[in-house]
Amino acid sequence: MAASRSLFDLTGKAALITGGSRGLGLQIAEALGDHGARLIISSRKAGDLEQARDHLRARGIEVGFIAADNANDEDIQRLADRSIAELGRIDILVNNAGATWAAPTEDHPAEAWDKLMTLNVRAIFLLSQKIGKHSMIPNRYGRILNVASIAGLQGSAGMIAYNTSKGAVVNFTRGLAADWGRYGITVNALAPGMFATKMTKGIFERVGQDTFAKFAPLRRIGDDQDLKGAALLFASDAGKHITGQILAIDGGVTAASAEFIPNEI
Repeated sequence: MAASRSLFDLTGKAALITGGSRGLGLQIAEALGDHGARLIISSRKAGDLEQARDHLRARGIEVGFIAADNANDEDIQRLADRSIAELGRIDILVNNAGATWAAPTEDHPAEAWDKLMTLNVRAIFLLSQKIGKHSMIPNRYGRILNVASIAGLQGSAGMIAYNTSKGAVVNFTRGLAADWGRYGITVNALAPGMFATKMTKGIFERVGQDTFAKFAPLRRIGDDQDLKGAALLFASDAGKHITGQILAIDGGVTAASAEFIPNEI
């Protein structure tokens, strides 16, 4: 294998991907698995995971699944324990599972705020802590990839809890990178803009994808390939000297300082 290609080779690596049954998580699972990683994917619904497992196996990827609700501390502990037991170790952790909620700030339900902080922030802390302590730190090796959002890099109207939670993911990434670098663990984050996923389906149906595409200098939204290269960079030896970084994958929205969600929506 050519040296430049071997930098991205994940043969023999073991990866756990939360929210891996669809959307951005499944896209990342394809990227890591296609380059040789053994996978466990996780989400709340076993049926969705079965479909994703079959899809990935059809690509020749070695993959299992564990149904778990990352809003539940006991499920996070079980997910960490079973993943390490089944794969032997976890080399790559992708914290992708999350939720969103749109509402005017003055009417935003407190319970929705708590839901997003629990799933989008607390859960990635707890899972990273457990995988780090029981696998990555003892092995003096790890790649942690958090899925943030450009909503964590700039404000957007009507999404106060989501903005805040993803901003927390951004600084959690930097803090953990500073803390665990001495163990050979890199910690980075992807900050996607608008992608066509189940999470964005409702707003796309209301206003159309073109409304969002026009705010990007590239005049497009993300597709089912656009996270793969960056995820592979951060998960592989090609990114071994990169840590604490947040990469916006947004068609240039943040570069142009465009509003993530127009105020009129």
